[in-house]
Formats: sequence, structure tokens, C-alpha cells
Amino acid sequence: MAQKLLTIVVAQLNFWVGDIHRNLQTMIHAVSAAKQQHQADLIVFPELALSGYPPEDLLFRSEFHQSIALALDEITQYADGIDILLGYPEQHDTYLYNAAIWLRDKKVFSSYRKQQLPNYGVFDENRYFVAGQESCVVDLHGMAIGVLICEDIWYEEPVAKTVADGAKLIICLNASPFHLSKIEQRSEIIVQRIAEQKVPILYVHCVGGQDELIFDGGTMLFDKQGVLCQRAPLFKEALVPLRFNLENSFTPLPGEIASLPDEIESAYQALVLGVHDYVKKNRFSGVLIGLSGGIDSALTTAIAVDALGKEAVEVISMPSRYTASISIEDAKEEAKTLGVNYLELSIEPAFTAFLSILAKPFTGYPADITEENIQARCRGVLLMALSNKTGKLVLTTGNKSEMAVGYSTLYGDMAGGFDVLKDVPKKLVYQLAHYRNQLNPVIPQRVLERPPSAELAPNQKDEDTLLPYPILDQILEYYIEKKYSREQIIKAGFPPASVDQVISRIHRNEYKRRQAPPGIRITPVAFGRDWRYPITSGFLQETVKK
Repeated sequence: MAQKLLTIVVAQLNFWVGDIHRNLQTMIHAVSAAKQQHQADLIVFPELALSGYPPEDLLFRSEFHQSIALALDEITQYADGIDILLGYPEQHDTYLYNAAIWLRDKKVFSSYRKQQLPNYGVFDENRYFVAGQESCVVDLHGMAIGVLICEDIWYEEPVAKTVADGAKLIICLNASPFHLSKIEQRSEIIVQRIAEQKVPILYVHCVGGQDELIFDGGTMLFDKQGVLCQRAPLFKEALVPLRFNLENSFTPLPGEIASLPDEIESAYQALVLGVHDYVKKNRFSGVLIGLSGGIDSALTTAIAVDALGKEAVEVISMPSRYTASISIEDAKEEAKTLGVNYLELSIEPAFTAFLSILAKPFTGYPADITEENIQARCRGVLLMALSNKTGKLVLTTGNKSEMAVGYSTLYGDMAGGFDVLKDVPKKLVYQLAHYRNQLNPVIPQRVLERPPSAELAPNQKDEDTLLPYPILDQILEYYIEKKYSREQIIKAGFPPASVDQVISRIHRNEYKRRQAPPGIRITPVAFGRDWRYPITSGFLQETVKK
């Protein structure tokens, strides 16, 4: 005798913030596929799927909520022969809720309002939403299903309350931003909740890039013993069917468990997805990259090609009097290997002209970083001119180590629309480059071996100005991500002078980062939503001993 099964399809899809019509059509197609291909009893969409996540101050627009209401009316008509559970921003009187709505028989059957509103790191939900108070448990073919939303699962009380109200399965709708090791953290939390309540949990997730945030997918189903029964692929869209035995205490049937990429591969896939979605969702025709022959621009170019295809990527070499011939050769080699369009524009005429114009006001001053920055700004002007003319987006190439200590030039190498490596420390830049070359060699070996240099002065090397990157990156991690104090970092074995230098440069260069393009977040604390330090502050004088 055949088992009596219940089928739930999870729509792990890429929703666009603010594009309500597009998201609605995505949902309609998914509902049709769930019915026809999987004979699903229920299809589940992630947190705020209808609006995209995070909608931010769009939530303050009345016309935005009018579009949401119209879309809800339309999707409700597709709840015919299949139940639909989706996340959306609910406007009720003067209040807003991060809500989920359960549709059945072309009607609203039940609803839920998120109880735990995160307000840390990248989250600002208290700015917009009011917390819900009630649990939600829905009967589906004789089985009681509880609904939670994202942050709720990180706390014991919402799960306990839902189980106390009769839930035999928890479905948690999520839009949980990626950072390295995040999926392991999610799994640990889910297993902890299961250990407390002995109930299966279905963790529903979305996928895609939204400005600096990445949503990595990896929808998971755990049984009531905390055993992983199914996991969807990471960084990919998928309609994921999950089946339950209704005759055996709602037991999940085993399904495909997608493998987990390691940390380096996860970072690379996140960067590729971030570039793809930022360019495509903002409707750019392609990208421009200043390809210097160094490691950062080499890796950025490889990521861009993997994200967009070689036809959408154009690289520009902009040599000066200080550019080594091998830098030009390596840039040409990578461009040829990747099959991208290569253009060479010398900045020497522009640099010479600026020096001539400034010769009189510069009289009596020695040459210094000013002349170096002029070169970087010549390159910025060329890249932005090409961007204006072609409509392509300039990808900047500064890494997190440089951005942290201000080793960059405003309106020079910082000029552009999106910084791919903004949250990638220098050590990880090399690891990612080696990883990419293992897939197939595209970054010249010399680029991986040469000491990093901005090539803005004779025989210049980064470490003439900065601490060695392995030391710098460790201090940065302690101070930025782990929030160590100066004394704690020194106690960890770093010289006081080095620690003071790094902390001082971090805070003195906040003004630069405020003017920098957005970039992809892959660590727990990126320079963006996570990092909100004042530009003008006396904290630096109190913290760093002179």
C-alpha cells in the first residue's frame, strides 16, 4: 500500500527589491510549476518575497503598498488546488509588519507577523516594523504547521510558543544575508531549536544579490531528531520539492543534500553572484575595469567574466612612466586568456599636462603623494569618461585591507560604481586567485608572485607604506570584526606601534569610505551597513596613545 504523502515545494528564488510586478510573475510561474511538475500541496516563498529584501525606505511610500496590495489580490487567485505561503510587508492601519500570509481556495486563510525584529549589523527592522505577538498554526491535510520568520528561529520563545499551540512542523521563511560560515551558524541554531522542542524545521531561504548583500540559498529540512534530510544548492535558484509521510508523525522523506562549498569557494561564488545581480538588476550593458597587471584587478576581471560573460567585460590598461613593462604584459595576457576586449590608454599626456598646469602653485613644494594621486585621478577620469560614453559600469578594485587604512585615492582608483573586493582582505584575494586558477589558469603566475605595488612612484611597493599584509589583515580582523580593544590586540602579540598605526588609519579614513562605491559583503562586518562610525570624533584621541 502506497504511503500517504504531503508535498511542499520551496521556491528558493531571486526576488528583486521594489519590482513588485516582476516578483509577482515569478511567483505565478513557480506556483504553476509546483502544481504541474510536483503535484504540490503547498508552495512556500521566502521572507518579504513579494517586495524583495530589504525594501528599506520604500516601505514609507504609499504607492509601494498600493502595488503590494494589488499583487496580493492577484496571487490569491492562484491559490486554487494548492496552498500558497509567502512573505510580504503588511500595512495595517498606521502599522507595518514583516508578515507571512497563507492563501487557500483563493482566499486569505491565515497570517503571521514576525515577532523578533533584528536591529543590528545590516538590519534596521525596528525602523520600519512593529513586532507581532501571536503564533500561527495551520492545518494542512490533518497536519499542524507552524509559521515563523527568520529572526524568530534564533530565539527559543517563538518556537516554543508555536509548538505549544500544536505545531508538528515549523516552516521558517528567511532572507538571511550571507557571510563566511553563516550556513553553519544557521544549522547550529536550527538543531538547537529542534533539541528543545523535538519538532522538524523547514528553513526556507532566498538567493541573489541586493546592493552589498548576498542571499545564498541552501534551504534546509531537518527532522525532529535534528538530522538534515534535505538541502538545496547554494547560490542557485531552485524549486525544491519536499515530501512528508502523513502516516508516520509527519516524517520527512530523505531528499537530495547539496554539498557545501568550502570557505574559499563560497566567497568566490558569492562575489560572482553579487557582480551578476548588481549589473543585471541595475540594467547595465557591461562593465569596465582598469586592469593594471596587479592581483586585485586581475581577480576582479576573472570574477566579472564568470559573472557576466566575456562579451560584457572590457578592460583598460592605463600605463604611466612608472608602470613596469611586465605589468602591461601580464594585463594583456590575462585579457587574451579571458577573451575580453582590451584597450590601452597611456595617462602620460594627461599627467604631464597636470604637472605643467600646477607647476607655478607647486613651486617650493617637494614632490610627494600629491603627484601619485594625480596619476590615479587621471585613470579615474578616463574610466568614468568611457563609462559615460558607453553606459557600462566601472568596477573598482580596492580590497578590504586597503579600504580599511585608506590606501586608495579619492576620485582616482576609488572612482566607479561597484567595488567587487571591498570586503575581501588581501590574504583572501590571493586565496581566491589561486582557487580561480585551479578551475582553469586565467591569472598570470607572475601576478601571483610579484610584490603588490600601486606603481605611482619609482620601485614602489605596498609594504613601503603599509604593514606586511599578513600582519595588517590580522590586526584588522581583530579590530573590525572581533571588536578587540587596542590592549587586547597588543596582548595577542602585536607591537603597540603597529596597532596604533592601524587603528589610527582606520578612523582617519572614514571620510574616504563614506564616498566609496558599494561592494559585496562576505564577512560579518563589512564597510557598509555593518560599519557606522562617525567621521568627526574624539574617540581616536582617547583610544590611540600618541
